[in-house]
Amino acid sequence: MHRVAIVGATGYTGVELLRLLVGHPGVEIACVTSRRAAGRPVAEIFPSLRGHVDLVYVAPEEAPLAEMDLVFFATPNGTAMRDAPALLDAGARVIDLAADFRLRDPEEWARWYGEPHACPELLAEAVYGLPELFREEIRGARLVANPGCYPTAVTLGLVPLLEAGLVDAARLVADAKSGASGAGRRAREDLLLAETADSVRAYAVPGHRHHPEIVQTLARFAEGPVGLTFVPHLMPMVRGIHATLYAELRDPAADLQRLYETRYAGEPFVDVMPAGSHPETRGVRGANVCRIAVHRPVGGDCAVVLSVIDNLVKGAAGQAVQNMNLVLGLPETMGLEGPALLP
Repeated sequence: MHRVAIVGATGYTGVELLRLLVGHPGVEIACVTSRRAAGRPVAEIFPSLRGHVDLVYVAPEEAPLAEMDLVFFATPNGTAMRDAPALLDAGARVIDLAADFRLRDPEEWARWYGEPHACPELLAEAVYGLPELFREEIRGARLVANPGCYPTAVTLGLVPLLEAGLVDAARLVADAKSGASGAGRRAREDLLLAETADSVRAYAVPGHRHHPEIVQTLARFAEGPVGLTFVPHLMPMVRGIHATLYAELRDPAADLQRLYETRYAGEPFVDVMPAGSHPETRGVRGANVCRIAVHRPVGGDCAVVLSVIDNLVKGAAGQAVQNMNLVLGLPETMGLEGPALLP
């Protein structure tokens, strides 16, 4: 039984990790940390975990993190990069659910996140944790950068087209919508129910932090520069991401349905839907799955890919558990087999 800890286990991704790990047969949650909640039982803050988790939050500096087999960081950007080096030196594995190790270039990281990177020497070692693309690199890795939620949906949706060389990589468009939980569990006026209900709004149109992360990965499969217009939107819902992706086809006669079915054949957490389908976010709520449908409207030269995930599961905690399974040599699907929640 592997012993794991969660640093920052009071946010939405932290409590989602707890929900998934309490029933995982291969690990024991040995420690959960929070400065704000130190000394309080987990079940007091999250009654949904009563009867499942009897742990008490401890302050990070008091937690025996170096004794763990693996440590999850479900913390704000800038935390894991300060603490990970010592844990790695002690022999623990680290999976960071924030952005600290996603970008390879420390100068680009500083440009998007507003501070110098604390351990740039680890950026080359960190493995980008998208198993459908980098499974063999993740197996046994010491340090995994869990992808962002938007990047997961967009990247899985576009990679088959780029791998096959079927589209103009300089003219990609990602129109993406997210539920409010993607903004985290802190209080913000613009996320109040009265501010978000019955309304849809775009945000960060001049540039979103996930843009360089998406482009960095897509360029590896395009084997060259990628031009991406990425526009995120906030939807009046709690969970879910719906990415509508557009790409100009070089060969309009290509069999896109067969391409996607072949690319993701055997992938336990990517579901390529039948031709003509329109996946919904509610169809993946609570499940570690990305559902994809591919279209060529009116038989034209534009491919339209619909990619949906639960931002807290395949877009965060579920993918982190999938990565943990690979890192620790456990079956990749262990603890993640449950279907989506409906309604």
